[in-house]
Amino acid sequence: MLSPYSSPAERLWHYTLRTLCGLILLFLVLPVLVIVPLSFNSGSFLVYPQQGFSLHWYQDFFGSAEWMRSLKNSLIVAPAATVLAMGFGTLAAIGLTRSNFPGKSLVMALVISPMVVPVVIVGVASYLFFAPLGLGNSYTSLILVHAVLGVPFVIITVSATLQGFNYNLVRAAASLGASPVTAFRRVTLPLIAPGVISGALFAFATSFDEVVVTLFLAGPEQATLPRQMFSGIRENLSPTIAAAATLLIGFSVILLLVLEWLRGRSEKLRTAVE
Repeated sequence: MLSPYSSPAERLWHYTLRTLCGLILLFLVLPVLVIVPLSFNSGSFLVYPQQGFSLHWYQDFFGSAEWMRSLKNSLIVAPAATVLAMGFGTLAAIGLTRSNFPGKSLVMALVISPMVVPVVIVGVASYLFFAPLGLGNSYTSLILVHAVLGVPFVIITVSATLQGFNYNLVRAAASLGASPVTAFRRVTLPLIAPGVISGALFAFATSFDEVVVTLFLAGPEQATLPRQMFSGIRENLSPTIAAAATLLIGFSVILLLVLEWLRGRSEKLRTAVE
């Protein structure tokens, strides 16, 4: 088999580039992985070398009323915000993709602006908006703002999926008597489902990991898991935080694996349709 690199210089550049990419990946991942062994440390301090192996801090996490309340709040807020973001984001993506109107670029910039605007500004603005309405310390305000933060991710992923969508399939369904709702439910949605689910996963991860807006809008009873971790770092640096961080890392890895599976499924569906 002939080598794809015709000269020693090209081979050297290839291996140098791969080594550089590996070092950059290690630089990005290593600070995250360092916390994992500390969550199994039998000592009471986040230091190396470890004093021994123990699951004490995981027992402390699952046995603590405060940690369980914050986990419950995250599992209430994140799914609700994801459902709203998925619905509004999908409809917005379809409308913006299929329509051409003056100011379309401006509208697109506005709907994805929560990705660009600093989160602290979103937090302050949200507090000033919801506080006079009496919704400052409530699940309602928290879910709505988290949904707003997740909508851009859904719009981007669904819009990318719609770029290769064959609208003749929708027209064919309409010609056979299907209503717009039926055509969307039976034709459009199954084909763009990987993009919708991918955006929903990004929205869920954004909501589940968000702490700045939660500091402005959530009271003690609505404190989410990231806010509880933030409070723990300020007040008492306990290895229980390392256990919580390890659980979040594992959760993020699962999300990435699901996203990769959805990407492969989307390519297979697009190939089958074409």
